[in-house]
Amino acid sequence: MLRELKTFVTVARHGSFAAAGQVIGLTPSAISAQIRNLEQELGMRLFDRTGRTALLNMNGKKALALAEEMLATFSRMAEVGDGATIRGELKVGAIATVQTGILPGALVSLQRQAPDLKIHLVPGMSLTLLNQVDSGEIDLALLVKPPFSLQKDLHSEDLAQEEFVLITPHRITSDDPAEILSDHPFIRYDRASFAGRLVARFLQQQGIDPDQILELDEIEAIVRMVEGGLGVSIVPLAGLWITTADRVRVLRLGRLAFHRTLQAVVRYSQRTVPAVELFLGCVREAVTQSR
Repeated sequence: MLRELKTFVTVARHGSFAAAGQVIGLTPSAISAQIRNLEQELGMRLFDRTGRTALLNMNGKKALALAEEMLATFSRMAEVGDGATIRGELKVGAIATVQTGILPGALVSLQRQAPDLKIHLVPGMSLTLLNQVDSGEIDLALLVKPPFSLQKDLHSEDLAQEEFVLITPHRITSDDPAEILSDHPFIRYDRASFAGRLVARFLQQQGIDPDQILELDEIEAIVRMVEGGLGVSIVPLAGLWITTADRVRVLRLGRLAFHRTLQAVVRYSQRTVPAVELFLGCVREAVTQSR
């Protein structure tokens, strides 16, 4: 019955048998059969089926919360063997700068403490990862804090603040950020990302309309282009590039400084799963060591 419960939760999150089948790796007819078995076992319908969609009815909405609790409880049972060893697999989403920044140290510590726990790393942008946590595709995500409130069934924890800086080629000698941004080609941090939106808001607040020549979502690529003399940019002090920051000229923004918040997001029902708690403990340790 655990299989049917997992399928039920996946259908509820994705809104159709076809979408759930793509996530689980089953045909829509197989998904339908599992849901039918679950409904027969419970003696009630869980979905209102309209066309290709499957919407939770009142019984389904009540059952969803209980199903998530049951799966979380089973997950805790499956992960703990002799009472001390954490086992299983954890699907972790992480933005690029986390992968090259704090995550390696966190995973080294995790491997030492829980060698039987397998980590499946899922890369992505913050919004994509947030949606994947919400849909149950991944267990948790390390991402940039979104500019909106999270759903009530998601739990978040702030981990660190990362300062934005202006980076330029070494040939530029001015110390005035507004002058530099106005006089030189600008390589923009992608506005589709949460951090990119912070940069866009900063420029708007300062009344600066730079001569944009590129818009990218990879910070390391932006740094390389600035290093090559293509233009200037505003990026967060995060990830692998800060270990070789002498490749470019780094100017702090002083009184104009702004930050992004790095955050861990997990479904509320999963927050006390031993593997999640241990992983987040290793992440907090890595953040502390990186300061």
